[in-house]
Amino acid sequence: MCVHKREQALCHRDTTPTAPALVHCVPACRNIDRILAGAPKNSNGALTIVALAQEADVPRNALTQLHPDVWENFYARVRALGRIPDSEARQRKQIVKLKELRAADARELQELRDDRQALVQVVNQLTLENPRLHSALIESGGRVRVLPVRRHPGP
Repeated sequence: MCVHKREQALCHRDTTPTAPALVHCVPACRNIDRILAGAPKNSNGALTIVALAQEADVPRNALTQLHPDVWENFYARVRALGRIPDSEARQRKQIVKLKELRAADARELQELRDDRQALVQVVNQLTLENPRLHSALIESGGRVRVLPVRRHPGP
């Protein structure tokens, strides 16, 4: 039983012609009370506007577009109880996961930068050593065997 104006309560809608219209919704609806108490009748009891709409047996957009005061009140009451709406909890988990992925990407990027720097140093060292080794080979009269180079046809 709604503790507010029953004739205007969203939670007591029925098919009779005297049922209250959605435009007369009371923000402190009994549907909210049932969900917050963990005793939903028509929904899964999630702390979301979707569950509230299911509990009230109305389309979700009726609450979000026509009655923003209802869902604002709902979320305010959820937070007042120290609970987090399910949608916000999912978003927080997603944020944590994305931060972890971003940190992993940053670590991988740093490793690639470090690897690149090490490779540049090796190439520079080999470039410096190559003429010296070539000169030492010529001076010693050593023979160098040239290996055949496999040429790839052009594109």
